[in-house]
Amino acid sequence: MTPSLSPRVFSRKEVAQHCTKDSCWVLLGTRVYDVSGFLRLHPGGETLILSRSGTDIAGALDGPPHRHSENARRWMEQYYIGEVDRNSATTTQTLRKRRKASEHTEEEEQMPATRCSKVDLQTDLVDWQKPLAWQVGHLGEKYDTWVHQPVDRPIRFFQSELMEATTKTSWYMVPLVWMPLVLYLSWYCYTTLAQEKTRLFLTKEYSIIVHWYCFPFLFLLGMFMWTFIEYCIHRFLFHMRPPAHNYYLITLHFLLHGQHHKSPFDGARLVFPPGLASPVIGGFYLLFSQIFPAGVSQSLFVGGLCGYVVYDLIHYYLHYGSPKQGSYMHKLKAYHVKHHFEHQRAGFGITTTLWDHPFNTAIPDEPTERAD
Repeated sequence: MTPSLSPRVFSRKEVAQHCTKDSCWVLLGTRVYDVSGFLRLHPGGETLILSRSGTDIAGALDGPPHRHSENARRWMEQYYIGEVDRNSATTTQTLRKRRKASEHTEEEEQMPATRCSKVDLQTDLVDWQKPLAWQVGHLGEKYDTWVHQPVDRPIRFFQSELMEATTKTSWYMVPLVWMPLVLYLSWYCYTTLAQEKTRLFLTKEYSIIVHWYCFPFLFLLGMFMWTFIEYCIHRFLFHMRPPAHNYYLITLHFLLHGQHHKSPFDGARLVFPPGLASPVIGGFYLLFSQIFPAGVSQSLFVGGLCGYVVYDLIHYYLHYGSPKQGSYMHKLKAYHVKHHFEHQRAGFGITTTLWDHPFNTAIPDEPTERAD
């Protein structure tokens, strides 16, 4: 939400009344923010924000234990709705009873508002009223900075409704399209290996029979191989730095992945459209078929395909899910959000952080997580 020229003025009592999931307001100095729409998306959980509703969160933003990034502060400016009346005699005491979980929360230190750069749709580098696909290539050297300053709004690529529709996918379409193929190929691989005719040549003269009971191991190996492929695609393709003078490479990067960093909570573009994914998946099938014998290649491929489905679903959940505090998914969500808001050149693992460590792209741990 962009600030108006004449911001509304609220009393502290009025701000304190907005302390529910349906309407949650917070303060940053004298600035008032309606963060109701962000509660479910907050990596630290909605309870953390609700426990501070109606109060100044400047201390929480600065930490310790976690100092929120400049992008997180810029992101918050989208929810600005007005100013608090400085002359109001009403205190900021909230009107609802504190839960036991918030009894341990220390009183936040009152600090002046942080005047960071906010997203202003009127002065942004692109015209948000028009499709962005053909605009971003003209940003040149400014593209990399612009695309890594996230906004909370959907993006339109094309003027054509048909072309636009091909870029959007509901999360459930991924398992709906690919899991039947996973099940069929699993059955096919099992029956093929059961014929005891599949041989894996270790040398030109020596080979071994691949038995039917090897299928689960090959399947899991395929899933493991996918985690490495996922890491490589994300790091070297999705996060390539297109030359500032190349209009077409900038446009391609934006369509592939840049748009996701610009609008990380655009629910229609968190998973890859099956129609666009099909040629890539088909290419991997042909590649595996050339490297490994029949039966083995399909077993590895179907495991990798299942890994891809899991990856897309986890990626969606990391943006829209609310994992339990302290769980593996909660840590993974915080890790991925740091990748979006602060460490865009690190943290390339989605389903696992495994490959980030040997390739020195892991995001440093903090003593206690309180994510952006």
